Amino acid sequence: MLKIGEKLPEFQVENQDGNLVKSSDFKDKKLVIFFYPKANTPGCTAEACNLNENIEYLTKQGFTIIGISADPVKNQKKFHTKFGFKYDLLADENHEICEKFGVWQLKKFMGREFMGIVRTTFLFDENSVCTEVIKKVETKNHAAQILK
Repeated sequence: MLKIGEKLPEFQVENQDGNLVKSSDFKDKKLVIFFYPKANTPGCTAEACNLNENIEYLTKQGFTIIGISADPVKNQKKFHTKFGFKYDLLADENHEICEKFGVWQLKKFMGREFMGIVRTTFLFDENSVCTEVIKKVETKNHAAQILK
């Protein structure tokens, strides 16, 4: 998994509107990237909505917010539209970004093992250096974890 002190990995992928988003778009910006397992599921919805409800506080601190999951663009669009998110959701269908960040891992659920996204948030400074990794995400209180 990406560690504190490491640089933002290079990536380019489509957002919910099918527009290409590149890691270089965030040069000289503070960045929050949150990885979530699946759009429109209870935990992911709670997390994404909590960040959206607190977007003003996050942007006042200089943060740009991005959500990433392995959902296709179509699903990201539905999720984005349904809740009116004020930040981009990126569609990492082939798991390239997830693998670069180390969040595509073996998971266990109800006795079953499968590969999937481990809910994790990364904070980057204006120099694209990781300053924090939040592994124990509190979905209903995530903005407070970031702003602490």
